[in-house]
Parts: sequence; C-alpha cells; structure tokens
Amino acid sequence: MLIFEQLPKFDRPLRWLTAVIVTGLAILVVGLWYVQVVARQRYLSDQAAQSFRTVRIPAVRGNILDRNGLILAENRPSYHASLYLEELSKQFRFSYSQVLSNESSRLQHEFKRKPTREERAQLARLARFLVASNVVQRLGLILQQDVPLSPDDFHAHYEQRLALPLPVMRDLQAAQIARLMEQTGLPLGIDLDIQPLRHYPHGSVAAHILGHLRRENTPGDGAELSFNYRLPDYVGELGVEKQFDEHLRGRAGVKSVLVNSLGYRQSENIWTPAAPGKNLVLTLDLPLQIEVEKALAEADRNSGQPARGAVIVMDAHNGDILAMASAPDFDPNHFIPSISHQEMETLSDPILRPMINKASQGLYPPGSIFKIVTGLAALEAGVAQPDLVIKSPGFVQLGSQIIKDTAPAGEYDFKRAFKLSSNTYFIQQGLKTGLDNLLRAGQRFHLGESAGLPTCQNAAGVFPSREMIRRQTLRGDPWTEGDTANLCIGQGAITVTPLQIAVLTAAVANGGKVFWPRLLQRIENSERSVTGADALYYPPRLRGELGMASQSLEIIRAAMLADVEDADGTGRRAAVAGWRIGGKTGTAEIKKGNAVIDKVTWFASFAPYEAPRYVVVVMIEGGVSGGATCAPVAGQVYRSLQRLLKDADRRGKVLAAS
Repeated sequence: MLIFEQLPKFDRPLRWLTAVIVTGLAILVVGLWYVQVVARQRYLSDQAAQSFRTVRIPAVRGNILDRNGLILAENRPSYHASLYLEELSKQFRFSYSQVLSNESSRLQHEFKRKPTREERAQLARLARFLVASNVVQRLGLILQQDVPLSPDDFHAHYEQRLALPLPVMRDLQAAQIARLMEQTGLPLGIDLDIQPLRHYPHGSVAAHILGHLRRENTPGDGAELSFNYRLPDYVGELGVEKQFDEHLRGRAGVKSVLVNSLGYRQSENIWTPAAPGKNLVLTLDLPLQIEVEKALAEADRNSGQPARGAVIVMDAHNGDILAMASAPDFDPNHFIPSISHQEMETLSDPILRPMINKASQGLYPPGSIFKIVTGLAALEAGVAQPDLVIKSPGFVQLGSQIIKDTAPAGEYDFKRAFKLSSNTYFIQQGLKTGLDNLLRAGQRFHLGESAGLPTCQNAAGVFPSREMIRRQTLRGDPWTEGDTANLCIGQGAITVTPLQIAVLTAAVANGGKVFWPRLLQRIENSERSVTGADALYYPPRLRGELGMASQSLEIIRAAMLADVEDADGTGRRAAVAGWRIGGKTGTAEIKKGNAVIDKVTWFASFAPYEAPRYVVVVMIEGGVSGGATCAPVAGQVYRSLQRLLKDADRRGKVLAAS
C-alpha cells in the first residue's frame, strides 16, 4: 500500500501502528455499514417499541331495544375531569428542585450528609404529588366540592400508566360541567374527557331480563395481553347483557401514544378504530312492561312487606314474552361504574333475593294450578266426564292421612269442582286416572325441564318420573298413595317456575302447541338498515305438541272461563269489561315440619276466550290466596293490555306479532 511504501523500511514499529489504525478504521466502516444498512430495520423497530405505547380502546356497546324500537339500554356521554401529566413536567422539575434543596439543607445541617439515591427518588415522588394535588385542589374550588386524590393512586398511575391521562373526577354532573365551561382557563393539566357510559333510562324496569355490567379487571383473552394499556371496559354479568355480551361489546380499537424519553405523552394516533357493538331487539313491549311491574308492586300482600313475586305476559301464538316482572328488583345503573358493598349486601338478602329472576329461576309448588294437568289426564284417560257428579265430604282420607278441602262439602261436576278448586274431586279423579297417566300428562308440558329462557336464568324444577320414584324407593322412602294425592293438587314432589306455568297455560289456550319462550327477536347492526338484511333473526320455536284431544282442551278452557266469569269462581276478581278471561287460581303452603311458614299464591289465565292470544301468569309469595291476591293483579294487567292495544292501533304498532 502507498502508506507503507512512504515509511522507511527500517521503521517497523511505525508500520505496525499504521496497520492497527487502518484495521480499526476498516472495522469501524464495516460496523457502521452493518448498523445503518443490515440492522437498520431491527433498530427502527426497537426505537418504535420504546417510543410508542399501544392502548386498547373499548368499543361502544350496542343498545337493547323493545319490540317497537324503544330504548331499554343505551350509552350516554360521561364527562371526566382528567389530569394530563405531561403538561406538568416543568412544574414537577421545579417542585423537585425546591424539595431537594430544602431536604439537602436539612440533612447537611443535622447529619452532615447528602440525600441518598433512594431518598432522592422519594423526594421526586413527593414533589410530583404536591404539584398534582395543588392542581386538583384548584379544580375542587371551581366545582365547589372536595376532589380527593390518593397518593397511592397517583403514584401507581405515574409509574404504570404515565402515557395516559389520570381521571380525577368521573361522570361530572351537568352543573359541574357548566362551571368548568364558564372558566376562561382550566387549571394547568386539567381537561375534560368524554367516554360512553352504559345507561338504563328506565331504571329498574326489566332489570332481571336486561341484567347488569361489571367493570372488567383482567383481559378477556390472551391476545389482549400485548397491549401496553387498556382503557376501562365493562362485561355483561347477568341477563341478556351477559348472554349476548359478545354481540353487544363490538370489536375493540387500538391507538398508539408517542412518548418521549421520560415516558410523557407527546401525541397519539388511532391505528384501528373500534367497531360498535350490535343492537338486541327483544320481544318485550316497554309500555306493557312498565304497567306489569306497577301492578306487581301494588299487589295486596298479607305481610305488608315489599312484593315478592313475578308476573309474565306471553303471546299464546308463538311464545313471545311481552312482559316479565320479578320483585323485588334492582337498578342496573347502580353497577356503573361499580356498586357499593352496602348496596350489594342488600341485594344479597336471602329472603327477598332481589337479584333472582323469580319468573324463571324461582321454584314453587304450583298448588291448584296443577289441577289443569290432573283434569286433562283424567279426561284423556276417560275417567272424568264433564257432567259426572261426585259427592265430596269436604276432605280426603288415605289411611291415617287426612287432606282437607277448601271447597265446601257437596256435589261437584267437573266445572264446579274446577272453579271452586275442590281438592277432594281432583284427588279422587287423579287416583282413578293413575300415577303413570298423571306423569305422562305433566311430561307433555315439559315440567321438570328448563324452559330455555335465552338469558340462562332458568330452573328446571322437580317433576316425578318412574326413575325418580325408583331411586326414592331404594333410599327407603317408597312412593305412597298419599304422594300421588298430593301431586294431584300441586303439592309434594313438584316445583315449577312461573315461566313453566305460562308455557303450560299457552299450550292449553292455543290448542296444544308447546312453544319455547322467545325473548330475542333479532340482532342487528348499530346502524339499523331499512331492509334489515344484515340482521340475525330468532324465529319462534315449537317445542312439541300435547297430543291431547281438542275436546279435552276445550273442557279445560270452559272451566277456566267459569272460574273468572261465575259469581262463585275463585278467579272472579280478574274479570274485566270487554274481554272474557279464562283462569285458574292456586294457593300452596310452604311448611317447616307441621307449621305453615309461608304461602305461594297463583293465577294463570288467558284472553280473549273466543280467540286466545294473551297469557297472564301471576305468582306472589306471602299472599292471602290466588283469588284474593293474584287475580286482581291479573285484572289490572288485562286492563293495561286493552288500553295499550288501543294506543298501539293509533300508532300503527302491535303488542304481539300476528
């Protein structure tokens, strides 16, 4: 090389030095080439990873609507006062310098030393909190109320979520927002953020069907662990909010936040916009639901305590649930953003059980409502005849067991026995019909099986089968004639839900079709199309046929009509002008030992008699009797139905699909 040729041949050390320098320069050039060309993309990726923070943005939750498009659950704008920490970075440094100076002087004066590294870190934390708390205090003066700022919450946010604003006051009221907007300038670092918040505009109306949300504390799936931050999100915890959560939640979006070397936010961009959730259209009719809940709340109760019970209005033609009320209820708004421990304790009351949907989850003995099934079984077996008269002594004696009758002693044909709810008549007819025929009749109504409410708030109840009786016998508790007698009048080894009784009554009213209850009409996009082409429809579903003679069903319907229309019928208090109603009352005793500790009262009905369309079932715990407590509630519901149907005609809308 030219460099070496210019060196004297005898200057060997200089030659070695020159070789080392040239080699070093060559290595440096190769290294620069590798860094800037070969590894360029990897370093750019590392830089981006250190400079950008990914944030998961929850989607706007879909609405829940009634059958006519009225809002049951929606999202309202919620305004938060947030602290943007990057705007306070200079104040943080200035405060730290002052705090450090004061503390250094003290340590030097008292201990002749300087602050340690750990002490400096604690002083920096203190300085930042002093600045933030002063800003929040000024915010409180504007809002004319205390705005607390916890040191632990502040430090945790600064150290873990520095790139995001710190909410210091959530869900501001209208008056508070107005005070902030009147200010010529907000305190440094304070700004208003808007987030959608779940809102139930009618409070507790249909709460057990709608359910409620809870704040999600952990990612829903492993893929979301890749986000640096997650903004607050909610998941369904009960009712349709839970069962259809995947449809309602939509698809989360992603935004990137550019941060500087200290971690402060510099700017942000939306990478993937969030896709809003889908809307649910239910079979409920909101005005009717409100009237039904009002009727239940005003029920005449013997105890004087808040109503404990359920009311269901069902379309007998297709199983549509037009209204479903359960009492006591709750307000799902109280779960947003979170419910207090004190209120949660109230909702966990083991007696009132306000979180339980008594219409579909409550299990109760049906009492005399089951005489519908007993009567059908006896008619189908040829044992009972409409005009056959039986003399009743006013009780039934089976060995040493005596079952008293609430109906007086005397002569009874089928209709009179039904409308006066004679235990003696139906026990005698049921025993002649035989246990197997009774079991088959109940199984045709799918008693002892879940009614299949799509909210998964279902209880199957108890209805005996030959297998159950066999297992009971093996346990040393054989089935007796007394057990069959109790079953004939809806006591003993049988429990049902009000929803199961509604399905049973609808099958009698419509001529023998057993429908699955339908609560969801369709799922549609949040931008509702005119044609509805993108909607996912849930048509009515037929579960089975009773396979019973139409004459048997008509005899039962006629007896139910007499129960309401005749002056001595137990259901006469359900009568309304303009409609002929068929119904059946029931009263079942809840015993502890030999003592009666509670009553379950019932009224199951349909109307109009000539063309049955609406089924109304009322169940109230602690009532006086089915006729005294539940029948008047049903009458009030029917009057509301009549009035709303007239309004619906004027609006061009219907309560039930044709």
